[in-house]
Amino acid sequence: MTTASTFAFPALCRGPMRLRAAGLALVAVGLAGCGGGATPLTFDLAAVPGNARAAASSRSIVVAEPIGLQTLEADRILVREANGSLSFLGGGQWSDRLPRLIQTRIIQSLENSGRLRSVTRPGDKVVSDYQLVSEIREFDIAAGSREAVVDISAKIIAESSGRVVNARIFSARVPVSAVDAGNAAVALDAALGRVLADIVHWVNSGR
Repeated sequence: MTTASTFAFPALCRGPMRLRAAGLALVAVGLAGCGGGATPLTFDLAAVPGNARAAASSRSIVVAEPIGLQTLEADRILVREANGSLSFLGGGQWSDRLPRLIQTRIIQSLENSGRLRSVTRPGDKVVSDYQLVSEIREFDIAAGSREAVVDISAKIIAESSGRVVNARIFSARVPVSAVDAGNAAVALDAALGRVLADIVHWVNSGR
């Protein structure tokens, strides 16, 4: 896979920079030194804020790491051309592998809601009532329409029986003003924020 160098984001010789997208903080940390070669900026994604008035339930859930195509397994920002071809966007990267980063933000968003007894990872070896499994179907910038596209399918599985209790696809599209690393990260963060809010509501409502 080749880097889309025409979309390169210029190196910044300054400290951490804080951006906002749809009310969610997105932190970009500049890693390039002024005297050295340009290193991609590292961007984070935000969890959904909490609700102080939420009433906790007795249900607990374990959140598996989402699966996805090989191109989504990396920490790179993807651009999808009108013909369907994919390339990595130059000048920016995520703060972790995308599936692990999204898993962390799903867990934090559910925890922040205050509606569940516990929210854990499979490796925590905590007995839970349900498991949330998901697939990242799309997480990229559509260059043709200049939109950030997030598409995640999710299933809630009863741990006692392995039965799928419910399944749903969550999607969001957010316009991006320019196809560069900074604008792409902000727009994808905003789109993911909408998807996370829907997932939290869906899990907590039991539907």
